[in-house]
Amino acid sequence: MKIAIVILNWNGRKLLEQFLPKVVEYSKDIAEVVIADNDSNDDSLEFLRINYPEIRLIINHENGGFAKGYNDALKYVEADYYILLNSDVEVTPDWIKPIISLMENDKSIAACQPKMLSFKNKEKFEYAGAAGGFIDHWGYPFCQGRIFGNLETDHGQYNEACEVFWSTGACMFVRSEVFHRLNGFDEEFFAHMEEIDLCWRIRNAGYKVLYCPQSVVYHVGGGTLPKNNPRKTYLNFRNNLLMIYKNAPKKDLWKICFLRFVLDGVAGAKFLFEGNWKDCIAVIKAHFYFYKNYSKIRNKRKATIKSSLDNSDKFIYHGSIVLQYYLKGKRTFTSLNWKRKSVNSEQGAVNSE
Repeated sequence: MKIAIVILNWNGRKLLEQFLPKVVEYSKDIAEVVIADNDSNDDSLEFLRINYPEIRLIINHENGGFAKGYNDALKYVEADYYILLNSDVEVTPDWIKPIISLMENDKSIAACQPKMLSFKNKEKFEYAGAAGGFIDHWGYPFCQGRIFGNLETDHGQYNEACEVFWSTGACMFVRSEVFHRLNGFDEEFFAHMEEIDLCWRIRNAGYKVLYCPQSVVYHVGGGTLPKNNPRKTYLNFRNNLLMIYKNAPKKDLWKICFLRFVLDGVAGAKFLFEGNWKDCIAVIKAHFYFYKNYSKIRNKRKATIKSSLDNSDKFIYHGSIVLQYYLKGKRTFTSLNWKRKSVNSEQGAVNSE
């Protein structure tokens, strides 16, 4: 069995200097460490060649974003398992074995993530993945430990392994055979939500996605695009539309799309009212992209749905997380009172809570 930790780097010299030592230390004799560079113009490569000559470098000659960057690099990485790791993640001792053991015990598990806590406040869950991700019926993503901007304190409430809808791309363990069979990430996404799209396709191909709390990492987050960056707003709104249209069941597709068009309009108006006119324009641009490229997106849907087993429905929250959060004041995952599936981490068996 071969494991490869693949870190996608773009102008991340400072992050590599800070976080790479522990990755190397805690992966000795377990996994190969590979750095895939996305056409950096800082001194990242020089730093790596001088300080880590043993680490293999893969050079991407353009910055195609998270999705294309990983797709290009992973063509040259031979391993049974890929660990896709952001450069701003602090790993801990024995962070690899619990997840690999879980996946080895159950070959139907295609992707898995660790417990992800905030590097800046290590008692809190981190936005990008927390304790595993879900989406609601209308395509809004949320996590165990994080709903919208509300980050829960970790006091052991999510200390049981369980199936989730999506795994964070900041630290994703993925079976290489499945990754390549599903053609990896959708490169049109560039960055943001490409991991949710991939996990949706993984589930609809008949595989499981899991969360494993016995593995813990700490994520800085927001390193490439800050939270208030209009480019990030554009990608989030555009990619959410792409993801929904590609993957939503036929019976619900147009109902979901119509409501999302309305809610995105409300979000754009809210941005404008708050004086964030650049974010408002970003929402408008996201929708124009969708309409302009509708034919291409429709063809992607045909290819995706053709091979779909619709294995995701029971892991979608059949309600509105927007309604629960903003109108009913439910700010935590447990307050939703939503039953999910747990996993016996020793036997790999799935049990209902």
